[in-house]
Amino acid sequence: MKKIALSAAALCVTASVCFGADGAKLFKSCVACHGAAAEKPYLGGKVPALKSIASAERLESLKGYKAGTLNKNGQGGIMKAQMAKFSEEDIAAINAYIDSL
Repeated sequence: MKKIALSAAALCVTASVCFGADGAKLFKSCVACHGAAAEKPYLGGKVPALKSIASAERLESLKGYKAGTLNKNGQGGIMKAQMAKFSEEDIAAINAYIDSL
């Protein structure tokens, strides 16, 4: 039998149903820099709009910022502080919400 790996987000209709976390609500803390629909480039375009980044790459970046192992464009400290309040479940919900935009 052939196994197919799907991300949890791909199987979900809404992040809140699958993850128990409300990605839309959690994303509100990101809006000032990234725009209400994740459409806003940041740092004069050095950081692309979040919705233009592939889902898997964006998820890994969010996890890297939370862990403190990522410092793209010198934003590691700021993003680590932003991500500190989010659980792994929250991060997955935020990523799934951005995918839905």
